[in-house]
Amino acid sequence: MQDSSKIRNIAIIAHIDHGKTTLIDGIFKAAHLFRDNQVMEERVMDAGNLERERGITIKAKHCTVEWEGYKINIVDTPGHADFSGEVERVLSMVDSVLLLVDANEGPMPQTRYVLMRALKLGLRPIVIVNKVDRPNAEPDSALDKTFDLFIELGATEEQCDFAVLYGSGLQGWFVDDLGKHEDNSKAGMNDLFKTIIERVPAPRAEMDKPFLMQVCTLSWSEYLGRIGCGRILQGTLKKGDRILRTHTRWTDYDQTSWEVVSTDTSTCAHLYVTKGLDRAEVSEVGAGDIVWFTGPENIDLGDTMSAPDLSNPAIAPLDIEEPTVSMLFLVNTSPFANQDGNAITLRQLKARIERETKTDPALRMEDLGRPDGIKVSGRGELHLGILIEEIRREGSEICVSRPEVITQHDSRGRTLEPMEELIIDVPEEYQGVVIQKLAQRKGELKNMENSGTGVLRLEFSIPTRGLIGYRGEFLTDTRGLGILASRFVGYGEWMGEINARSRGSLVSMDTGPATSYALDNLQERGTLFIKPGDPIYNGQVVGEASRLKDIPCNPAKRKQQNNMRSATKDMKTVLDVPRTVTIDTALEWIADDELVEVTPLSVRIRKMILDADQRKKARMQAGISDSDED
Repeated sequence: MQDSSKIRNIAIIAHIDHGKTTLIDGIFKAAHLFRDNQVMEERVMDAGNLERERGITIKAKHCTVEWEGYKINIVDTPGHADFSGEVERVLSMVDSVLLLVDANEGPMPQTRYVLMRALKLGLRPIVIVNKVDRPNAEPDSALDKTFDLFIELGATEEQCDFAVLYGSGLQGWFVDDLGKHEDNSKAGMNDLFKTIIERVPAPRAEMDKPFLMQVCTLSWSEYLGRIGCGRILQGTLKKGDRILRTHTRWTDYDQTSWEVVSTDTSTCAHLYVTKGLDRAEVSEVGAGDIVWFTGPENIDLGDTMSAPDLSNPAIAPLDIEEPTVSMLFLVNTSPFANQDGNAITLRQLKARIERETKTDPALRMEDLGRPDGIKVSGRGELHLGILIEEIRREGSEICVSRPEVITQHDSRGRTLEPMEELIIDVPEEYQGVVIQKLAQRKGELKNMENSGTGVLRLEFSIPTRGLIGYRGEFLTDTRGLGILASRFVGYGEWMGEINARSRGSLVSMDTGPATSYALDNLQERGTLFIKPGDPIYNGQVVGEASRLKDIPCNPAKRKQQNNMRSATKDMKTVLDVPRTVTIDTALEWIADDELVEVTPLSVRIRKMILDADQRKKARMQAGISDSDED
């Protein structure tokens, strides 16, 4: 058990792609965590396949390095707003944070959010201006904007007196003064380690008091079951000790009061601490340590773990913000169900989502009484899209509906909807189309800033539902040169209807393999999602129509055989490359009466009601005429 005065617990927080995980790579190298001749992958903390493929951190991760006798526990947190629930719960385990800011972009929406959470907990951040070696980097401007953000968020004088480091996580160097060395690239990480040791307070260590901690992270093992993680607040814990689990919950939506729900006593079966990237089993831990443990059968996030003889041990539940977007998760009932994978039953689907809610506090599951599915809520499209992709890679098939926002009502009965702060960096020549499209989606331009480099920064206030389906359109409109970032800022009055999609669907009327003959004629009526030979079924959406109304079609139609022969007739068929349909693009594109069918091998779009006559009857019962779609 290490002396707590030699322990430093710190988290790295920032906006997405500002360099958190790359910074940790540099820390590992500087601390000689690996052998000098050992091959080390980039972004070593992003161990999951999805994290490596997408280049983002999805789950918060723990690691430990040692420097001059000090043990530094580091938590790498996600930078995307959809996974900010991970940030909220791990901040309670640390004593300070490294706030990374891009020297070119400066503070971004998620920078504001994570800094707000850190300041609210009373932490004193260390500001790191990263990527100062990049073209167009303006470290002084980025620092000034960061200081303004501290003031705007109500930071105390002590919090505003923050330490500043400049450098490049990719190149592996940071200094407290850019003019300190002739060649900063040779400075290494010494200034960073010294600043952490000097500025981050050692954890409070009241070893003589009874054991107490709160569970902030959960993991799962097929052999051990649920594994809890948290920082020991006081006392010591030994393997085999009896521990009391106290489960609490908030009693109101504003999270101002809470109550104890249940208590139970069990034995601590295993104890682990992090060494480098791995967990090492130990026999005893003490106050200040971040530990993993097993024993209690039902460990939940926010549970209080304590010695059985501790009076009034309960700690308030973790402060986790509510989800803002929901969608239906349905069993796969398409004609192609069970062909690519396992079309799981409703019972299996509920069990899978319930298991996810145990480790993800920002995820909610609601049973609507439907025989074919459940309602799942999260922080955004990406949050739910990652869950869908994980289920798919497990070999399961499901169908999901279009994302919709979660509304509330105020005391006067008015409907309130989630609102977002949206920041866009875009070349000047594309500002017109961006402003026009966002105005159609109820976006309100709040500020425009010209950096003088040909790139404008536009700040909008926009309903969350106005952003659903816009990200792909934004990339197309800006030729991939625009950068879009948003964060949830609260609820505002309902902004009225938004007609986000201006085109209908090409809907198949037949089942069978698609033919070149049919697609040649069909591509003149819209943009195709399929290619010749793809299996299709009645009610499947095979493309985007060129007009608002849905167009029925037969992509499986074959050319009539006759006695007239032409040696070069079929060679004249030239088909456009079909649009690639992914989970993310499909969720953005589909209409309210459509579903995304996700299997291990395919992503298809289909109508909720496959039969055309049944769809027509459903529209009539809903009071929708065919002319309403024009």
